[in-house]
Amino acid sequence: MRKSNTSPLGKTLEEQTFSPESLQTVNCDMNSNTDKSAASLPDKQKNKLYPIVLELFSTKDFHQVSIREISKLSGISTTTIYRYYPSKEKLLFSILDEKLSELAGLVAMHLQGMESTREMFRKLFWVTLNHYDSVPGMAVANIVTAPMHAWMEEGSYRRKDAYQVIGSIIDHGRKHREIDPNITDEQIIDLYFMYCHRQIQRWCYRRKNTKLAETVGHFFDVFWKTISVPSA
Repeated sequence: MRKSNTSPLGKTLEEQTFSPESLQTVNCDMNSNTDKSAASLPDKQKNKLYPIVLELFSTKDFHQVSIREISKLSGISTTTIYRYYPSKEKLLFSILDEKLSELAGLVAMHLQGMESTREMFRKLFWVTLNHYDSVPGMAVANIVTAPMHAWMEEGSYRRKDAYQVIGSIIDHGRKHREIDPNITDEQIIDLYFMYCHRQIQRWCYRRKNTKLAETVGHFFDVFWKTISVPSA
């Protein structure tokens, strides 16, 4: 018996794991998660600002970074930055929110047409960690530097888009009896975040000498054995 209810993203049938309507749902949630105050910041300025912010927060402790330094390195005035972001916390959270929303859409697109629950979860991990690889500074800023207590007070901290995508994979696996019924949805989601965060922490400690996406093979078999229906 299923132990907890998760709202499915869309149909989880063999012929099409995610329908166009499902992807539209993800995109709506992405838009609702994104900070509206940052949405009006021109892309040209975002392209200057975001890399500098992520670089600074991934190479320094949070308290060591200032808006003045961000302004100097990005070439965007402090007045402009404060117009859209009232604090450096809001600035970092807004960028992370936007990048994490992009991740949910990427995962949904990569899962289209997949049938195997095992391979869907493998793809979920790969796309997640590959996205962190492709956005320099995001992994450290998100997992290591961001002040968690303050971020938890933000509505964007709870990733509704991510929960929907993962919930849809779980629904698919339960429908096809590939997931152990004694494992709850919450436990599976916890394992996903636990493995991702652990890989990022190890990667940071080891001086980032490899690609995060390459670590999936190190833990995935253990993850699948934990949640799949036990072998007879």
